[in-house]
Amino acid sequence: MALINIDTVIQETRRYLKKIIAPGGIELLSYKRNRSIAIIKENSDMYHIRENGYETEEVLVSATQLNRELKTRIGREFPRSRKVRLIKFQDPVKLERSRQKI
Repeated sequence: MALINIDTVIQETRRYLKKIIAPGGIELLSYKRNRSIAIIKENSDMYHIRENGYETEEVLVSATQLNRELKTRIGREFPRSRKVRLIKFQDPVKLERSRQKI
């Protein structure tokens, strides 16, 4: 788990997603861990985005739409954050576990 600056989170997310094998992905969490955005790699071109916080939504996007969708969702879920938590996972089942809230 790493704390990433909000200004570089999209670039870091794209960099990590290139290395991850499907069906793995990345979860972005607020500092308090009460809001999250999960990006699950379906294949090299498609990503599944799960948003859980102010809004609860699931969307399937292509690699070309990923930057725009992430920018919109990061602005909505982390409006005043300067840092977000970035967690890599290999299996989407790990998203269902409960986390300690700060």
